[in-house]
Amino acid sequence: MANQAPTLPLLTPYKLGKFDLSHRVVLAPLTRQRSYGYVPQPHAILYYSQRASKGGLLITEATGVSDTAQGYPDTPGIWTKEQVEAWKPIVNAVHAKGGVFFCQIWHVGRVSNTGFQPDGQAPISSTDKSLTPEKGSNGIDVMQFTPPRRLRTDEIPQIVNDFRLAARNAMEAGFDGVEIHGAHGYLIDQFLKDQVNDRTDQYGGSLEKRCRFALDIVEAVVNEIGADKVGIRLSPFADYMESGDSNPMELGLYLVNSLNKYGILYCHMIEPRMKTLGEKIECPHSLVPMRKAFNGTFIAAGGFDRKDGNNAVVEGRADLIAFGRWFLANPDLPKRFELNAPLNKYIRDTFYVSDPVLGYTDYPFLDSTA
Repeated sequence: MANQAPTLPLLTPYKLGKFDLSHRVVLAPLTRQRSYGYVPQPHAILYYSQRASKGGLLITEATGVSDTAQGYPDTPGIWTKEQVEAWKPIVNAVHAKGGVFFCQIWHVGRVSNTGFQPDGQAPISSTDKSLTPEKGSNGIDVMQFTPPRRLRTDEIPQIVNDFRLAARNAMEAGFDGVEIHGAHGYLIDQFLKDQVNDRTDQYGGSLEKRCRFALDIVEAVVNEIGADKVGIRLSPFADYMESGDSNPMELGLYLVNSLNKYGILYCHMIEPRMKTLGEKIECPHSLVPMRKAFNGTFIAAGGFDRKDGNNAVVEGRADLIAFGRWFLANPDLPKRFELNAPLNKYIRDTFYVSDPVLGYTDYPFLDSTA
C-alpha cells in the first residue's frame, strides 16, 4: 500500500548475530525482588512472557553468579541446580512467543552486608573502602553496607570462574546468551573505576590493570559459551554506589577497543545523562565515540522514550534501545510504540515489593479491558 505510514525506526528488523530481531525495543534488565530465597518463581513465567514478542530481545533481571554475589532481598541466582531448573519454564515461555532471552549475570561486590553473605562473612570487593548507608529502593528503608573485604590476588580467578559457571548454567537453563553486568557500581565496576579501585596488584592502578578483571571474565565466558552469545553492560559515566571515574571517556573507549578482541555479540551502555539512578541530567558527553569504536551491536539505555529512541536509531547512535520503566509498565510496549498509543504510567512504589502480581503482572495491555 503506497499510503502506508513509514515503519518507525525502532520497529525495523535487526540482525543480532545469529538472531533475527523483528524490532529494536529491548527489555532492559530490571531488578524486581520477587525471587523468594534467591530462586526464580512461577510468577516470573507470566511477567517475562507478557513482555515477549516474536523477534524481541529480553534481558533478565540481574542474576547472582554465586552465594557471595547477593546484596538485595529475593533477587534470583543461577549457581544452584534448583535455580537452573526454576529458570527453565520461564525461558520456555519466552521462547514460545518467539522471543530472544539473555540472562544478566552479576556480582554485587561491596553493595551488600553480612546478612546476605554465607556464614555472615564480609562482602568482597576490589577494595576495603566501605559504602555510606543510603536509602533503599523503596525510599524508606536505609540500606546498610558492611565494610568489604579486599579480594586477594589469588582469589580473583575463583570469582572469574563463578561467572564462567553461571554462563554455563544459563545455557543449561535454555537462555540464548548472557549479559555480563559490568555497570552501576557492582563488583566489576568496583574494579573498573578509579574512585573505588585502590589496589596495587595487577588488578589496580593503571587503566589497563583496572580493566583486567572485567576482561578476564569476558574471556572466560566467551571460552565457555562462545562470543556469539555474550554481551556486557557498562556505565563508564555513571557514579552509582560511589563508583565514579576521573576519565570516563578514556575508560569507555579502552573497554570497547579491548572487547573487540573477543568478538562479543553486543555492548550495552548506559547514557551519560543517567549519572545516578533514575535521574536524568543535561550532559555534554555522548556514547557515540564508544559506539563508533565497538565492532559489534551497540545497545543504549537510560532515559529513552519513543521519540528519543527513534532518533538514536536514525542518527546511528545505537542499534537497539533498552527500555526499563516504560517496558515494566507496558508489557506490549513495541505495539504501543507502533500505534503511538498512550502509555501506562509506572508505579515506582511497587517496583520492588515482593507481591507476585501487584506492580508486576497486573499492568494492562492495550487490548485488555482492565
